[in-house]
Amino acid sequence: MNMERHWCVVPAAGTGQRFGGVVPKQYLEVGGRSILRHTLDVLLGHPLIAGVVVVLAAGDPHWPGANDAQGKPILTAIGGDSRAASVLSGLERLPADVGADDLVLVHDAARPNLGPSDLDVLIAAVRAHPRQGGILGAPVRDTLKRAGEGRSIAATEPREGLWRAFTPQMFARGALSTALRAVRDAGEAITDEAMAMEMQGVHPLLVEGREDNLKITTPADLARFEFLLGRRG
Repeated sequence: MNMERHWCVVPAAGTGQRFGGVVPKQYLEVGGRSILRHTLDVLLGHPLIAGVVVVLAAGDPHWPGANDAQGKPILTAIGGDSRAASVLSGLERLPADVGADDLVLVHDAARPNLGPSDLDVLIAAVRAHPRQGGILGAPVRDTLKRAGEGRSIAATEPREGLWRAFTPQMFARGALSTALRAVRDAGEAITDEAMAMEMQGVHPLLVEGREDNLKITTPADLARFEFLLGRRG
């Protein structure tokens, strides 16, 4: 196995408004550790990850101030007013020896159930196609309904070719930075890094990962992660 290691940017500047509560969701505890800590432990425990940049809200009172874990560095950056601005801030905080052509990952702070094997397959796929980059995801398996007036069904939508987008997402540092600057300067809104790359005419790879790479957005998601963690012992 090629043991070249990659940095990962972890956007963690969100306030968790959709989740509700005083404490942002990434700092809620499950099994004695915060969701963010679980996420960082998975990333830093992987042999192909060199270190992480955690992007925080300005004045974040919950960040514990960690500088390293599992013998790997943890750097911090201050987020902006959009996902594009926050991830760009994280990319700019990477060490100087991470070049424009070096591949970096971006992973949501609120996806603590990432499987190490998914990291393996994503990194291998993107290394083979570095100019495209790629993301973890899964094909849509449910029947899709378009809602009409009063939440009645207006239509059934074809699901063929549709995927759910997960993270990590992996791209060359320079290309992703260029794409995110273009999004920021145009005032566009993006929901993931692949969208910014698509706007530059790039077609990132879809790499199938585990369905339980859940993003914690609601209390039900938190309960599911607690169940999955307990099942792992």
